[in-house]
Amino acid sequence: MSSITTWVRFEPGCRTVDMNDGLQARIYDPLWLLARQWQLGEFQGEDNGSPVSARWEGESTMLSRYAAGVLAPGATTSGVPLNLGSIPLEAFVESETVHAFPDSLDRLRLAADTGRHFLRLLEQQPVSRSYSAAVVAAFPFTLPSDRRAALDRDSLAFVDVVLPRVPDGRKLAAALRTVRGNPPALPPGLAVDPGDVAEVMRAADTWLRWRDALIATPLGTSAWQESRIEYAFSVAARLSDGEKVLTAQQYYSGSLDWHDFSLNDGASLGSPGGPAASVVRTVVPAPVTYRGMPAQRFWEFEDARVDFGAVDAGPQDLARMLLVEFAVSYGNDWFVIPVDLAVGAISRTRSLVVTNTFGETFLIPSATAAGGRFAEWRMFQLSSLAVAGQPLRSDPDLFFLAPATLARIESRPVEEVLFLRDEMANMAWGVERVVESAIERPINRIEQRPSAVAVAPADGTPIYRLATTTPENWVPLVPVRTGAGLRLRRGQLLRADGSREFVRAQGAILERDGKPGGVDVYEEEVPREGIRVTRAYQLARSQDGSTRLWIGRRKQVGRGEGASGLQFDRLDR
Repeated sequence: MSSITTWVRFEPGCRTVDMNDGLQARIYDPLWLLARQWQLGEFQGEDNGSPVSARWEGESTMLSRYAAGVLAPGATTSGVPLNLGSIPLEAFVESETVHAFPDSLDRLRLAADTGRHFLRLLEQQPVSRSYSAAVVAAFPFTLPSDRRAALDRDSLAFVDVVLPRVPDGRKLAAALRTVRGNPPALPPGLAVDPGDVAEVMRAADTWLRWRDALIATPLGTSAWQESRIEYAFSVAARLSDGEKVLTAQQYYSGSLDWHDFSLNDGASLGSPGGPAASVVRTVVPAPVTYRGMPAQRFWEFEDARVDFGAVDAGPQDLARMLLVEFAVSYGNDWFVIPVDLAVGAISRTRSLVVTNTFGETFLIPSATAAGGRFAEWRMFQLSSLAVAGQPLRSDPDLFFLAPATLARIESRPVEEVLFLRDEMANMAWGVERVVESAIERPINRIEQRPSAVAVAPADGTPIYRLATTTPENWVPLVPVRTGAGLRLRRGQLLRADGSREFVRAQGAILERDGKPGGVDVYEEEVPREGIRVTRAYQLARSQDGSTRLWIGRRKQVGRGEGASGLQFDRLDR
């Protein structure tokens, strides 16, 4: 019995590493090639249907709730409303409290600038006389003489020159917030003519709104987890099958994207109910291409700037070989359809129907529904939170378009701390390299006054030292065993000059933003290579076009181990 052999596609097989001869495709008789294509049945269109139409149907809804801090799997908490149109999500997460309390030594320049701006707004009002001197006298800066020693030289110059001429914006804001109402009233101690009260209060309302929007502040508790030296937060939205909570447990890079989130099954932030928006798109699929990819048509002229034949791929260079294989053999098997989604939306695919050139329609299942080896495809899929004893799950039809800022302006760090290990001293340290001054300027702590060193007597008598001195910017992290494991807790060292004063940390990173006790870091968070933590001002635009300013923190790889030179029970001559 005779047999019939047909071919669908010829693929060249190179016996040498050089691919130039095979890619030249030298043809001397195009008519013979067309005849061979007809003879082999390539013009019959068997199994060669191309997609001409794709109909995608799904649902999409915007993020509506936000909660700072660690959210356990399946937990329920009350989130705050989230409006991504007016402020970026990074600002929600990273923002810190910037306006200090009255009579403190923190952010004196900000308090002076905001107070001066109130005088500018007051001067623009049609009042009968100037009230600038009265406002400065009613809300002055108070700086006790015993606290001046804690300021650096630049801050002292600013205190002496600027502060006597402007009101304290912190005191002014606290006083104006207590008297806002209808009818308007003035803070006690501020004498204003009765005919000018309305104008002064109009300036006060404008100034308070400007001050609140000047720098982004956290909504409720801070998302910074000092025990892990990273941010943790959750966002939520409600789809047709219920509320979907996405939790980011380890965010510290400053570049927020979908892979920072995990599905928190069973959790709830109290997202409001309501149907999700249905989205239907009917488009023409387009082949997947990239720059430098060979043309699909055999006789099409290609870009002369790209020499595809010069691709040098060895047997071990799998990534480059896969790229060449996709471009040569399987490039026309992949198609893409455009679907416009809102930034910051969670979307779910309901169906995808494709129509080919023969009028046939196909319902395309998801990779997971297809089963077999296709179920292992995990591109852009969100996995569930890791729970001990439970396998990781994913939702193949769920897609999250993270509301990340495309570009931002970042200042130089106003604070920088190196967390490192000192194997010789068997300790860990937090080295403050840069701290923020009272006027929001970076101070290099390495250049500050070093620790005093005990000098041996001139007659050569040995001197006993209980412990050697260390630089004042080296803050010890003492290991403490707790119920949650081994922690590195911030300690203190006595000065070596006999004054019985402690060498304290000066920055917000090691001082827990003014909270007592200092940082309490898990021991595994400080590896041998160390980590570098910085604080800097961030400026970015929101989706509505407005600019937002906030202070954010970054965690990066450190500079390896360090040596403090700390020794105990030492006898020096």
